[in-house]
Amino acid sequence: MQWKLSEEQDAYREALSGWLADVAGPEQVRAWLEADDERGDHGPFEQRWNEGGMAGVGIAESLGGQGGGVVELALTAEELARAGVPSSAWLATVLAVPLLERHPDLVKAAVAGSPVALLVPSGHLPDASPTVSMGADGRLSGHVLQVLAADRAETLLVPVESSAGPQLRIVSAGAAGLTITPRRLLDRTRTLADVRLNGVVSEAVDGDPVVGLARVVDLAGLLVAADALGTMQRMLDLAVEYSLQRRQFGVPIGSFQAVKHAAASILVDLEAGRSGVYLAAASLEIDDAEAPLRAAAVKAQVTAAASRAADTALTMHGAIGYTWEHDLHLFYKRARLDEQLFGAPKEWNERLADRLQLV
Repeated sequence: MQWKLSEEQDAYREALSGWLADVAGPEQVRAWLEADDERGDHGPFEQRWNEGGMAGVGIAESLGGQGGGVVELALTAEELARAGVPSSAWLATVLAVPLLERHPDLVKAAVAGSPVALLVPSGHLPDASPTVSMGADGRLSGHVLQVLAADRAETLLVPVESSAGPQLRIVSAGAAGLTITPRRLLDRTRTLADVRLNGVVSEAVDGDPVVGLARVVDLAGLLVAADALGTMQRMLDLAVEYSLQRRQFGVPIGSFQAVKHAAASILVDLEAGRSGVYLAAASLEIDDAEAPLRAAAVKAQVTAAASRAADTALTMHGAIGYTWEHDLHLFYKRARLDEQLFGAPKEWNERLADRLQLV
């Protein structure tokens, strides 16, 4: 298949990049991430994000969104990462939306500023076996570790095993018997929390949970890869900028062949990754048969490339790259988390091999 960004998509990318530059410059982002709370303060940015109308991009207008689709979601993920802003509530919500197409009121509330989180471990593929069980009275019990944005969500979607088979259930974040324990991360741009349910009242989600979660898996792989893409771009920009400022032997270090080769290695991975990410996004947009393969490939390859780029950028910066005062560490940590978020590259490569019947 052939594809390219439309004029509207190019205009959206430019508008979003400009908006982020205005409201989330480096100093402002640092203030949010280095707030007194050891996990940072994501609230101010999330409020600006919702007030700016950006939260609805990529969500159907019939569900209260601004329209657009998977490509617009990928563009959003890339730009949010390039700016280094908090994004866990946004990512958790857009992953939950495909499961809530028959619950437009919940989606509209989420777009307006009431995030939704899917209760799956962030360290594994979203289609892993549920660890929550449901009793005959519809009450839920179980324990789920490391749930993306669970501490920020007002509604939780819970995959469960029941006597009738797999189900999805809706739980209010304030429900009795629900305990949410935030985890501290080195990457302060995202949040995780452990969730324990003890006889929690729930409501059923309409639709086929198996089909819905399969869609979420592909979307999760794609959007984390897009995030890694934006992070890689920012690390390259920082490294090149520094290499033109730092001088040794009377010349910028960027003139040294070893430094040029290091920057070029990041650029090659970046351009290859961008082609792969947006091909995967376009495939998911039209439900192409190869979309799951492409989503798995970019999650495995682009996040691994971003992790390599983090090490390379750190080497290019030298000692200053290890300091708290330099912004590089913010993106270094983000790239490292992207590599593990919703499964390490090995898991996604195995998923790809299974679908290709290589093993």
